[in-house]
Amino acid sequence: MTVLYGGAFFVAGSLLVAVMYFYVRQSLDNSPGVNALATAQTFLGQRGLQAHPLLEDLVIGLNKQAEQQRHDTLRAMLVWSLACLVVVGLAAFAFGWVLAGRFLQPLQEITATARRVVDRNLHERISLSGPPDEIKELADTFDAMLERLDRAFDSRYRFVANASHELRTPLAINRTVIEVALEDPDLVEPTRRLAETLLGVNKRNERLIDGLLVLASSDQRIDRLVQVDLAEAANRAIAGVREQAGQAGIQISSRINSVRVAGDPALLQRLIDNLVDNAVRYNVHENGWVHVGVGTDARGARVRVENAGPHVSAADVEVMFEPFRRLGNDEHRSGTPVFSGAGLGLSIVRAVALAHDGRVEAIPGPRGGLTVEVVIPLLQ
Repeated sequence: MTVLYGGAFFVAGSLLVAVMYFYVRQSLDNSPGVNALATAQTFLGQRGLQAHPLLEDLVIGLNKQAEQQRHDTLRAMLVWSLACLVVVGLAAFAFGWVLAGRFLQPLQEITATARRVVDRNLHERISLSGPPDEIKELADTFDAMLERLDRAFDSRYRFVANASHELRTPLAINRTVIEVALEDPDLVEPTRRLAETLLGVNKRNERLIDGLLVLASSDQRIDRLVQVDLAEAANRAIAGVREQAGQAGIQISSRINSVRVAGDPALLQRLIDNLVDNAVRYNVHENGWVHVGVGTDARGARVRVENAGPHVSAADVEVMFEPFRRLGNDEHRSGTPVFSGAGLGLSIVRAVALAHDGRVEAIPGPRGGLTVEVVIPLLQ
């Protein structure tokens, strides 16, 4: 705005100087002194004195002096006009800078609030005070939009939390009933296989509900940040899948350094749990392996999980981060049929990473498998 204001002033001032210059020049061209030589020669001719050399030299000298004064006047007028234009133009730039700053201050407040809202702080409002002008109307409209978004997100979270709570109770009862039935030594084999199948389905539904609740929670603002050691979380995640990995013949290696970040302990633990669990679940039938790395680099804290799973094309990488999207049947793609997924693992990883101002990158391996890396800002 300062450049536009100052530029417009310079253009208008230049046009004014040009108009004044040509007006003064035209006025001087039409003044009596310009035609002094012709007038004097006519006057002397009428009186028979045109041949007198002294008078003729005097008239020519006076005419040259008048022409020089005209030239000096135009030149002085142009120089002083341009000098004044520069001085006043600089003052106009300074005035425009102050005026633009005062005029744009409410917009800067709106922009700052929008940036904070991007960080999932939907509870904040602009609450701009001032005259009821266009900027005040924009701020009020933005506040109304934030209010609706805040209510929508809170309603969604409450719905998921309430639904998860209501569904967990019957699922827990079903699991207990099935487990008690499986303890019966007189249970016939077909019924036992059916009960084991139902128990697997029940566990899958419990994981699905738990994943939905975590996914909804990660979209909320993290109100309480504490120091979280990613190394401890990674070790717990490895310990949680070591038995299942051993049953599937998958070797787990790690290179873990102590790294602390500011975040929610439960969400960060779930992030690493999902990465390690996915790496084990989507693996090869023979000679499978998983490598877990935790460390730091110039970007921040880094959690890197690699595996020897099936081949994944670059086009399918983004699909894997969408909720309820899987590239194929778990039992067919992996050598660990004891696992089954709901398609929320990497969706939760991305949501938790974004909630902590981090980012996730997945790179398919040249011989199959996937490398997933999460980068989170270090604790300041």
